[in-house]
Amino acid sequence: MPIGRDVARSLRRSLLAASPRAELGALALAADALTDLSLRERADLLRNAILDDVPGDFATLARVVRAARNQDPEFTGWMIWPVTSAVAARGVSEDRVAFDDAMQLLAELTGRLTAEFAIRTLLRHDPDRALGTMFEWTASPDEHVRRLASEGARPYLPWAVRVPELFARPGVTIPILDALVRDESEYVRRSVANHLNDLSRDHPDLVIDTAQRWIDIGSATTPALVRHALRTLVKRGHPGALAVLGFAPADIDVDGPHLDQSFVDWNGAVRFTAVLRNAGAEPARIVVDYAVHHRRANGTLAAKVFKLTTTELAPGAEIRIERAHSFRPITTRRYYPGEHAIGLQVNGVATPLTAFDLRPE
Repeated sequence: MPIGRDVARSLRRSLLAASPRAELGALALAADALTDLSLRERADLLRNAILDDVPGDFATLARVVRAARNQDPEFTGWMIWPVTSAVAARGVSEDRVAFDDAMQLLAELTGRLTAEFAIRTLLRHDPDRALGTMFEWTASPDEHVRRLASEGARPYLPWAVRVPELFARPGVTIPILDALVRDESEYVRRSVANHLNDLSRDHPDLVIDTAQRWIDIGSATTPALVRHALRTLVKRGHPGALAVLGFAPADIDVDGPHLDQSFVDWNGAVRFTAVLRNAGAEPARIVVDYAVHHRRANGTLAAKVFKLTTTELAPGAEIRIERAHSFRPITTRRYYPGEHAIGLQVNGVATPLTAFDLRPE
């Protein structure tokens, strides 16, 4: 676990050096109380210990944190998560001066470990003020700060608390993304793509309009960013997303998928083949995915889409596809024995399913 006893003790040493008269007893106790906690719970425990050990107003905490940052080159890495969380917690407990300085301090620290989780506290407290500052960050010379502007405002940021205002006001973060879409840093552009992909869960039309506008503006790096941003909509077969990426409806004959067997052993794999032929009179650009319809505990099937290939077929040309899909145990999916199915998806159009049985373990 990244935030362990050693990290907690290093954090305490850094803060002691920055505030020699402090005792930091809560951090000492917290270092020995991290066992059996999740990563987020560990960060929260250390955040609370910092707030206990550095009492007073926001300015007091900010002075200690900045002193540690300036004096200790090892004040970095996983210990920064609870530090930024403490900064945010105290920053929203006072006036706007504290709020603004908390935003500034997160920007100063984010290069040592992203402050994307801590900034959610500030976004929840005063969304407009926080988003205004984050928009200003899009012009920062520091790529870490620019990325924080996009990543910190993602609607579905992993591991992070939700910000209701981001859902209540669709498109409120689009100006930030517009400012960063052609950023020189791939690190920043990747965040922009992930942010737009988050929005596609609830607002596909907004996302498609934004993506088309970016494509129309033109940039060497924009097509790759848009492809990544539209990945969820493409897997869903959304015609608008496919059109933005240049995949028009096509007359494709699909022979398959054909399975090598009707039963799959637990921890085994199902192998399938298919042949796709362009039956139209014009060249066809196609994106081909496959969907495994997994059996749920209640006996219903739920589809999970996986990428296969993107290609262009001349009239009459064909392509043969071969793939093996593993049923090895993974932490993100639980398998249930019984009927499953596989189907293809060509430019968003699903083919008939081919069924098979997964044998019990």
